[in-house]
Amino acid sequence: MKLAYLSGCLALLMVTTAMAEDTQQPLFDFTGADATKDWQTVNDGVMGGVSEGKFQITDKKTMEFSGTLSLANNGGFASVRTKAKKLGLEKGDTLVAKVKGDGREYHMNLSVPTFQIAYNYRAVFQTKKDEWIEVKLPLDKFEATSFGQVVKNAGQVKPTSVNGLGFMLSDKKAGPFKLEIESIKVERARK
Repeated sequence: MKLAYLSGCLALLMVTTAMAEDTQQPLFDFTGADATKDWQTVNDGVMGGVSEGKFQITDKKTMEFSGTLSLANNGGFASVRTKAKKLGLEKGDTLVAKVKGDGREYHMNLSVPTFQIAYNYRAVFQTKKDEWIEVKLPLDKFEATSFGQVVKNAGQVKPTSVNGLGFMLSDKKAGPFKLEIESIKVERARK
């Protein structure tokens, strides 16, 4: 009787685990030959800064975002982001990124088309030095910012309007950095 009960519990656990995995849908991975075509770097040089940030696809089929953050000339940010394209996000989604960092704090940014003020939505995550982690960022936790300042009354991000995402370093700590990204997925809320 106990064995049958334990077997039933194990089967339920396996089904539940499989269902949880099924809710994650790939947005970006770096296995294809043209994995770089959707990505670009934007650094503080657009405002006179001298930070250097670049990206490459590694032999391990990950994207490595690295460089040197500089605070000179009112600089202080480096970023890698997708070119504009609809991501098909929905209300209740959570973005899931598998990353290996350098112990620094990074942002994931979501781009939205705006007409009055330039802003995007940002969520912060902390990396662990030289350790792969899975970062889960619910869409409702992203905050509207413009040039590093919170945009009051912007409201929550409208998932259907998101037309790009990226990673940014702007922790006001000059020096080298490296963030490796294996994949970016969307975890869909069960309906």
